[in-house]
Amino acid sequence: QLQASGGGLVQAGDSLRLSCAASGRTFDRYTMGWFRQAPGKEREFVATVSRSGLGTYYADSVRGRFTISRDNAKNTVYLQMNSLTPEDTAVYYCAAGLTDLSNVHYTYGYWGQGTLVTVSS
Repeated sequence: QLQASGGGLVQAGDSLRLSCAASGRTFDRYTMGWFRQAPGKEREFVATVSRSGLGTYYADSVRGRFTISRDNAKNTVYLQMNSLTPEDTAVYYCAAGLTDLSNVHYTYGYWGQGTLVTVSS
């Protein structure tokens, strides 16, 4: 089970950190990812982190602004979001998959409930 948190209403240029806590004892077996879905749009990839945390990959739209990380001791993955813009407004979902680094949603078998991020201009 994945529980995302940390969303909220912020202004353009602000920062937010999302967290996703996982239950169970096998967190470090899973590649973790963040996806987002804006109103009226399809779900899109944001970032992914490898099982060890050493490997990461980002969507072009967030590279350099967002940082994904994980703490396997706490069964938690994070998404630090800086320099937010209104285009980042979306519901953000964390996902877990028995896969290598992947930007494809169907490679992730487990999904959290989503947390809403709203960025005002």
